[in-house]
Amino acid sequence: MEKPVLVVMAAGMGSRYGGLKQMDPMDDYGHVILDFSVYDAMLAGFEKVIFIIKKENEALFRQRVGDRMSKKIQVEYAYQTLDSLPEGFTLPEGREKPFGTGHAVLCCKEKIHGPFAVINADDFYGRGAFGMVYDYLKGIKEGGRQYVMAGYLLKNTLTENGHVSRGVCQVDSEGKLENIVERTRIEGHGSKIEYTEDEGKTWRELPGDTVVSMNMWGFGVTMMEELSKRFPVFLQENLEKNPLKCEFFLPFVVQELMVEGKAEVKVLKSKDRWYGVTYKEDKAGVMQAIADFKKKGIYPEQLWEK
Repeated sequence: MEKPVLVVMAAGMGSRYGGLKQMDPMDDYGHVILDFSVYDAMLAGFEKVIFIIKKENEALFRQRVGDRMSKKIQVEYAYQTLDSLPEGFTLPEGREKPFGTGHAVLCCKEKIHGPFAVINADDFYGRGAFGMVYDYLKGIKEGGRQYVMAGYLLKNTLTENGHVSRGVCQVDSEGKLENIVERTRIEGHGSKIEYTEDEGKTWRELPGDTVVSMNMWGFGVTMMEELSKRFPVFLQENLEKNPLKCEFFLPFVVQELMVEGKAEVKVLKSKDRWYGVTYKEDKAGVMQAIADFKKKGIYPEQLWEK
């Protein structure tokens, strides 16, 4: 049985933040958020990380992130390219947008031979979540379809500087995911947390302890088979209707598998606070949180030194 591998989706540009936000230093030593995530994953037991990046960003990514990590953990790269499409499909003229998180993960298919975890490059997940996901993945049987998701409390995942998009989860009494609905505009309004589906004309409240997905998943290798089968179907149904913007999202594939009875997803609830740089104004808060973690001895000043 292959040991679990960490897959990091780092090909996206931060449209709301501006620029390649994954490269923005969060302390005096040049560490980015991703440094802390990979460090936490390594302590949890992960021995290899695969970064999904754009080929044109490779030199910068290696210089700023990958090379220094490679002293302590095995580092590999996969490339999400727009023309990486199944046989029979061609890239629509004028398409610049990547084909989504499902496509991103599919781009590292040849490098995955066992269970794997998936995270975003620009989210700070907290050490506890990596430990829970790694331990669960170790127990997945070869060919198994028992997947896992780290669930966070909504109140621990907000920013004061704008709205956020979250996958709102319905979890049954046994801790299994029943449903996940993407809410693309959630905001804190005083003591309330609310979302809108009509550009702010009306708002509906969400409890603070609502479980949400932050795109931290754990899968058996069978997920690669499903992505391979479902991506051409998705393109067949959506490419003509929305050639420039349709996206093949990883949570949508998970939802389909659950509806079809082909997979079940265990939700492991994390009490950690999420940190991220959705907006430029978020950076100061993330830097302060990291400084506080260092003062408590949770992280050393320099993560990758001897």
